[in-house]
Amino acid sequence: MATGLQRFSDIAADGAPRLDAASGEELVRVYGAASVALGRRSPEPPGTLFVTTRRVIWLSEAEKDKGYAVDFLAITLHAVSRDLEAYPSPCLYTQIEAEVGTDEEGESNPEANDELELSRVSEMRIILGDPGQLDALFDVFCHCAELNPDPNAERSGENGWLHGDDMTDGGWVHGDEDMFDENAPQFFNANPIGQNGVFDLSQSVFELQINDQRFEDAEEEQESHENGH
Repeated sequence: MATGLQRFSDIAADGAPRLDAASGEELVRVYGAASVALGRRSPEPPGTLFVTTRRVIWLSEAEKDKGYAVDFLAITLHAVSRDLEAYPSPCLYTQIEAEVGTDEEGESNPEANDELELSRVSEMRIILGDPGQLDALFDVFCHCAELNPDPNAERSGENGWLHGDDMTDGGWVHGDEDMFDENAPQFFNANPIGQNGVFDLSQSVFELQINDQRFEDAEEEQESHENGH
């Protein structure tokens, strides 16, 4: 399995990251005015986000030698979050393969621990200067995840089931559709990114979105039943 979040400082004179051309790595998309928030930490000052065919790279504008990178094989989940009660800014939320233990141990007092142990960071939020581009970024992540199937994925596959108290009121969506019925348990089924070697990822992502029509039909049936009595 690919290692998790890493520091990145291999930067060319023009400010762009040096890619691994020998392995066929190519640049897919660039987003300016992008911030990242690692674990429970506050967002970094805006920088530039580079999405390649192999990994995600963020470079700081304020500190020229500061950057982070993570391979798509190490990203186990990504989702658009617009629930401002869960997080104060719309963002692309990602989960990352991390070492045993949690980043919480090193983040209980972020001010006193500037040297964050990146190998234990299991969450990263990407905040774009233009939140309207989050859906496009989501699609780019899906595309690049398909380019990096997990070589160890079993044919039967594994589904990642998540339960989150903050994932309500349409906070986790792709597009503007609500994913959750407020009266239903807050679970959703996600094919982990990097474990999609035998799946159609686009179809899997589509299946993350609960069919609103199903609930509309149920509501109509309930109203009809009540009116009948």
